[in-house]
Amino acid sequence: MAVELRVDPLPPEAELRSLLRDSWGEEPRVDFNAVLARSLVHVGACDGKRLVGFVNVAWDGGAHASIFDTSVHPDYRRRGIATSLIGCATEIARDRGAHWLHVDYEPHLNGFYEACGFRPTTAGLIRLR
Repeated sequence: MAVELRVDPLPPEAELRSLLRDSWGEEPRVDFNAVLARSLVHVGACDGKRLVGFVNVAWDGGAHASIFDTSVHPDYRRRGIATSLIGCATEIARDRGAHWLHVDYEPHLNGFYEACGFRPTTAGLIRLR
């Protein structure tokens, strides 16, 4: 079965938590219902009814949006799903009014995000907790 991208699918919280736990190896600590209610767009990758990939785009209500939670279940990696999720999210963020799309990532993901069209920038960060 082919994986299908779905825009703003509002997956059940338990299903999204399971995907992120399997993808990242730890329990997510956010209320996804609240997060997704305020997103510019989120995109799910589904194999039938099963959520196998996800990305969220948060925004400031104006020109800037940011990629969060790019995830693909380990059994579905290396199939271009993450690239497709980012591409779809990018197009929709542009269509919905964002002028800039930001993403923070660990150094080992440089090649992936550069292949998706991101260019490195200098940014600042304060750890709050």
